[in-house]
Amino acid sequence: MDAILHFTLNLFLPFLLVITVLVFVHELGHYLVARWNGVKVDAFSIGMGPQLIGFDDKHGTRWKFCLFPIGGYVKMFGDADIFSRPEQEDGADTGGDGDGDDSPDPAKGWAAGAVRRLSDEERAGSFHHKRVGQRFAIVLAGPMANFIFTIVVLFFMLLTIGQATTLPVVGAVIEDSPAERAGFLVGDRVIAIDGQEIDRFQDLQRIVQLRLDREMNVEILRDGATLFLSLTPELVEVEDITGRIIPTPRIGIAADAPTLQRLGVWDAAKGSITETLAIANLTLRVVGQIITGRRGTEELGGPVRIAELSGKMVENGAVSVIWFMALLSLNLGIINLFPIPVLDGGHLLFYICEWVRGKPLPERAQAAGYRIGLVLVLALFAFVFWNDLSFYWTN
Repeated sequence: MDAILHFTLNLFLPFLLVITVLVFVHELGHYLVARWNGVKVDAFSIGMGPQLIGFDDKHGTRWKFCLFPIGGYVKMFGDADIFSRPEQEDGADTGGDGDGDDSPDPAKGWAAGAVRRLSDEERAGSFHHKRVGQRFAIVLAGPMANFIFTIVVLFFMLLTIGQATTLPVVGAVIEDSPAERAGFLVGDRVIAIDGQEIDRFQDLQRIVQLRLDREMNVEILRDGATLFLSLTPELVEVEDITGRIIPTPRIGIAADAPTLQRLGVWDAAKGSITETLAIANLTLRVVGQIITGRRGTEELGGPVRIAELSGKMVENGAVSVIWFMALLSLNLGIINLFPIPVLDGGHLLFYICEWVRGKPLPERAQAAGYRIGLVLVLALFAFVFWNDLSFYWTN
């Protein structure tokens, strides 16, 4: 009983809170821009699978919570399924299937029994009868909502709590570290790394994370004189807040304690955008290093990892939870822009091809793309889930 209570209070409920907010934000982006473009929305779902609770609004949209709290969707009128694949319409031009016969065929439709003729009113509210630019905007609105959420959260945090600022001045040098061997001394101020200017100690930390074990050329200021030092970070096994051991690049210097400085409205606005872009850049480059094999997969996590981190953030207080949601929202937006069919980025890729060609891709090409995309997404989900479980089996 105690184990069940612990799981519910410390893992499941925090996870449910975080995921519900982020999925709602993402799907709300799709929903609002769809409604703005005159598309009828059939369903707005938080979670997947069988419905637990729900209601219909005056516009005919079914708002619902479903059994499995992983993801969600907005199903628009004209969609054959939750992946926004179009219903086959009797007499509609779907771009052809590439076999020289473009006549409607129920067996080739996206969903069994989906072939029918739409009225003019139904066409006006159908997602797939909107211009390609409108469809592009509706799909892009989901990830953009996640980015905007992150920027807004950071804006209010900078405005009310302040920005943690630490000057890039060496406060301590760890014995027998790369920094000591390179000749760093207490009081040195880091000016630039490989030509990139350093304004805060946090900037230095982000650069080191990406360099892994590659040599860096560091420009420092010491007693009014400019010096250049070379050092190579070393990978150190660091335990994160969930107990996982992550190989992390370190150079062996520490800074003084950070100070919190509240920003004005304009500076908070600029700072929130700058910070969001910096985190996005770091995320994409880390993912690129994982894909190319330069970085291990220990940092990848799935639902179990998110649940653990959610629980830890709840223990640390509301500010930590809000910051974690902002960070996760940004990652959700980035992942959804990957050009993989079934993700938003895959749809956007199809629309770009349609805009270039002047007509949709052949139906067979789209169907093959969705099958490949679904396999890739399921494989990634299985991998990160295995990654999560393997931690428990080996500890």
